[in-house]
Amino acid sequence: MEEMVVEEIQELIEKENDRALKQCLDQLNISDVEELIDELPQYAAKFIETLSLNRAVNVFRILDFPTQERIIKKLSGNKLNQIIKDLPPDDRTALFSELKGDVVKKMITLLPPEERKESLALLGYKEDSIGRLMTPDYIAVKPEWSITRVLAHIRRYGKNSETIDVVYVINKDGVLLDDIRIREVLLADPEAIIGELTDKRFIALKANDPQEDAINIFRMNNRVALPVVDENNILLGIVTVDDILWIANEEYTEDMHKIGGTEALDEPYLDIPILKLVKKRAGWLIVLFLGEMLTATAMQHFEIELEKAVVLSLFIPLIMSSGGNSGSQASTLIIQAMALGEVTIAGWWRVMRRELVSGILLGIILGTIGFTRIVTWQELHLYNYGPHWFLIATTIFFTLVGIVLWGSLIGSMMPIILKKLKLDPATSSAPFVATMVDVTGIVIYFSVAVLILKGVLL
Repeated sequence: MEEMVVEEIQELIEKENDRALKQCLDQLNISDVEELIDELPQYAAKFIETLSLNRAVNVFRILDFPTQERIIKKLSGNKLNQIIKDLPPDDRTALFSELKGDVVKKMITLLPPEERKESLALLGYKEDSIGRLMTPDYIAVKPEWSITRVLAHIRRYGKNSETIDVVYVINKDGVLLDDIRIREVLLADPEAIIGELTDKRFIALKANDPQEDAINIFRMNNRVALPVVDENNILLGIVTVDDILWIANEEYTEDMHKIGGTEALDEPYLDIPILKLVKKRAGWLIVLFLGEMLTATAMQHFEIELEKAVVLSLFIPLIMSSGGNSGSQASTLIIQAMALGEVTIAGWWRVMRRELVSGILLGIILGTIGFTRIVTWQELHLYNYGPHWFLIATTIFFTLVGIVLWGSLIGSMMPIILKKLKLDPATSSAPFVATMVDVTGIVIYFSVAVLILKGVLL
């Protein structure tokens, strides 16, 4: 949004020139109006009020919920009623599911009886189910209809449909028989029967399945819309790709928060109150802090070895960070691969084999660097590691091989184990894996040190 346009619109508002403001807004794309609301949030309700109903609905439906909520509080009753009534059922359901109960009840009562029934039905599904995404606005035809009748039906009811790219064939009981692309209908003989075009090979979503399943199915099948059925295969509605893209973005954002070691934020970062932000971050930090306390416990167990060879303490940060980093890397890669459907629970052994090889190779690389560093510093007299410096360098080499390998295995297996336990793989976040590897890394380090340095320094 150009700064000149923003300043011009702000000036029109201050002069209360509503006619010129409407003309100016009508020249903007829907996305430009959304951007304008981001630039001038205090006038968001004014913009929606000024726009024509159709454009107001299209702008309102793409705004984030906090903005929608602010607009609802300031919008005139008449305009609000019109917008709520004209919102697509899936967008209306998404809005109602976010609003507080008393507000929802009030807004549902504003709807005509049929749409009120529709909204209440959609709200009956679980919050994260596919049923919450579906819209009942679709084109359904009977298998015995001719192509001519189907086209007449599309002309009559198509304008109220979410999409007419696909026509759904149902029997007299509402059971879904097939879905046919509009292209096939348009190219068919007008006297042909629609049932002759069906092959009974269709993909349908289950209303009570998780929304995440729909994301994967859309991704694999390249569809703009998919039908939603109940347990008896009765067609309930459709889900369109625009809703799936929205949900996919929310899922991605939530996973990124979890991977970063925090609860998912349900509001934009700059809008969320400080105390609420602290609350969402504190839980994870406390868990991670308690986990890191085990590191101190592990070090206490090797207190005598530390007293005998204080030089070993110099490498503790190096050892811990290397293991934590390798684990975080592996965890992030596997979580992403699982989200994209590239890795499944059944493929755990293939993942483990790859991480065994890559973990050893990465460990050798880091171990060689660590070994070389000690040798170089000793030979250049930059630091004196004592008479047994070569054994210390060897200890660091084998420790790094072991801990990087261990970190890679833990980081890669943790998301798969959580998925198997029906938990969110994203909760095996980088900080969580790093904390686990830190504790075990100390044990690996001193175990290798005792094995190599026993009778020499220990």
